[in-house]
Amino acid sequence: MRVSVIGCGHLGIPHAAAMAEIGHEVIGVDLDQAKIDRLNVGECPIYEDGLPELLSTHTATGRLRFTTSLEEAAEFADVHFLAVGTPIDADGRSYDTGQVFGAARALAPHLSRPTVIIGKSTVTVGTSRDLGALLARLSPAGEDVEVVWNPEFLREGHAIDDTLRPDRIVVGVPSARAEDAVRQVYAPLLANGIPLFVTDPATAELIKGAANAYLGMKISFINGVADMCTAAGADVQQLTEAIGLDPRIGRGGLNADPGYGGGCLPKDVRAFTASASTLGATEAAILLRAAEQVNESRPTAALKLIERTLGHPVDGVRVTVWGASFKAGTDDVRESPALAIAALMHQRGATVTVHDPHAVPTALRRHPELDYAEALDDSVQGAQLIVLATEWPHFREADPKALAPLVAAPVLVDLRNLIDADAWRMAGWTVRQLGRPAQE
Repeated sequence: MRVSVIGCGHLGIPHAAAMAEIGHEVIGVDLDQAKIDRLNVGECPIYEDGLPELLSTHTATGRLRFTTSLEEAAEFADVHFLAVGTPIDADGRSYDTGQVFGAARALAPHLSRPTVIIGKSTVTVGTSRDLGALLARLSPAGEDVEVVWNPEFLREGHAIDDTLRPDRIVVGVPSARAEDAVRQVYAPLLANGIPLFVTDPATAELIKGAANAYLGMKISFINGVADMCTAAGADVQQLTEAIGLDPRIGRGGLNADPGYGGGCLPKDVRAFTASASTLGATEAAILLRAAEQVNESRPTAALKLIERTLGHPVDGVRVTVWGASFKAGTDDVRESPALAIAALMHQRGATVTVHDPHAVPTALRRHPELDYAEALDDSVQGAQLIVLATEWPHFREADPKALAPLVAAPVLVDLRNLIDADAWRMAGWTVRQLGRPAQE
């Protein structure tokens, strides 16, 4: 393919060289004529391991060249990568996307045929939507110019390796045509088994920010714990090695849900927060307390989702809550998010019936004000809403067609993202899932 890379800095130059390495004809664009002159003779104005060799090789063959002309790039390429900088804004808290929109405005008048713009820069969510609207308005090709967001996950010093051998490629696409263009661009990498994660543009934009924010929190967390270790005479390196063996520290613990509960985790987080304060690790205590506050807010957040789904408050509504235990596989209801949500809806005037395959007796002792049903079918009789709050397989296996005649209204809010939502919708149900877009 013929591709352009707009912006020749620490992101753009390695990306341009890597695209040439996997077989594309590439033109790089930058406003700095002196930089362009150096690049065209194979001289690299920045250093990255492996980059000087790729740059020299591919400028010599003519597969890679550089220009200051966006008109030339638009005439040459069918896919354009935006790799300009997004420094922190004057407020110190948000991205300055001036270069992104400036490059798009300058490129737009030259886009006279169907084109895909692939954003690489780190941006605020919604940027690709706004950029697409701008390009559709200003380009001769109009809505045939589409914007994809393909965030980079490069480590400086490893930019070439991370481009040619990434652990994943994330793309947010607005259409099948745009996805096809991305697949063509990255075909040599996909052929080598690199996974392609395709989503909508907003999710792709958030993936990059979430990944770096999570990494930042992990680093800040362990640095705060290091302060505690210093005060207590403990060894942070041994501590880190031990907790790093826990699979929940990785993907296993990254499941959006109604919050954590049980007899251990809430107690341990509170006690560890108190220990941080006692040991004088103030910043660690602040970070830990923030984690507690997010967890404490989950029942209210769930209620908001439930009421948005209903379109009105829960007062007077017959609600069935599937789940009483704090997680599947136990009848322990201590600090159960499911029961906290059920109790909150009861307080707001709902008539709440709770069903759990094993935890009804223990739940009844803690919350006698709620109604309970031992059988799943009995639990939904006349219900206007079902709330799935504990991840029992029992609920995933429920038959939506068989249940529909039993309820007053076929509406389900899945707080565990457990069910096959499409299958339920095909059976006539309205389904909302936690942290996922609403679908008709």
